Amino acid sequence: MRVIFFGTAEFAVPSLERVAAQGHAVVMCVTQPDRPQGRGLIRGSSPVKRSALRLALPLAQPERPTPELFQTLHPEIGVVAAYGQLIREDVLALAPHGMLGVHPSLLPKYRGAAPVAWALLNGETTTGSTIFRLNDRLDAGEIVLQEAVTIQPHEDAHALTGRLAHVGAQALVDALALIASGRAHFEPQADSQATFAPKLTKSQGRIDWRASAERLERLVRATTPWPGATTEWRNRPLKVWGAAVGQAPAPQAPPGTVVRVTASALVVAAGQGTLDITDVQPAGRRRMRVSEFLAGHPIAAGERFGADDA
Repeated sequence: MRVIFFGTAEFAVPSLERVAAQGHAVVMCVTQPDRPQGRGLIRGSSPVKRSALRLALPLAQPERPTPELFQTLHPEIGVVAAYGQLIREDVLALAPHGMLGVHPSLLPKYRGAAPVAWALLNGETTTGSTIFRLNDRLDAGEIVLQEAVTIQPHEDAHALTGRLAHVGAQALVDALALIASGRAHFEPQADSQATFAPKLTKSQGRIDWRASAERLERLVRATTPWPGATTEWRNRPLKVWGAAVGQAPAPQAPPGTVVRVTASALVVAAGQGTLDITDVQPAGRRRMRVSEFLAGHPIAAGERFGADDA
């Protein structure tokens, strides 16, 4: 099939590569313009742009796609995966078979920009990838295919997103085959079962030690890599990259109190239970194991994390 592909983030790369490998003609790959990135604000290419260049695919980087960009391409179908902006209705209508979205949740659950993070934060045990036909409403179009996966106990948002990218890529080429053969069935979503997953803010990564250890462990996984779970230590921010629910009985201590220090973990009292912190990143430094952190920053039982620490 003749395909227009819209994508920007790393999540979209497996879909683009799988579509091209299956012999579909990618008549245009559309990605966001190069943006300033990193601390140096150097303009950088998106992962999809880099993939398109490797594959020698036609590439466009408009600020806002319009029908004129595609008027001579005669696409049969479009694909949208982690593109980063809503697509105009007149662009959605360009291809006879419409536009397919690749979404990392089991729609209608978790419509929106951060479905993986919210699934982890809410303690889901199952998620998946959905291929659906886009319409003028956010992630609300008819479903073509879904593939469910089990969330692993210690999987963070980065790892789960990567896994769902490959699951979604395979589901996408399967959906394209069904559509090309006329065997596709488009199932309307049940709007009454819809839930929403807006992009997380930095403030949502702030650790409230009054929450349960189970909730805080999910927060760490859900906010990796963005926006990161953070607390305060000696009046400076400390990012928590790795944590586990403590197994030892919780002592009586105010939430945020370091109750025990081991060679590999800081054991911190939560609202219920304890959280074993295993990986951290001090302000202005790189991520490190707690054992390395403790070598340069001794911490004793009784110290407090949080806004009230001394």
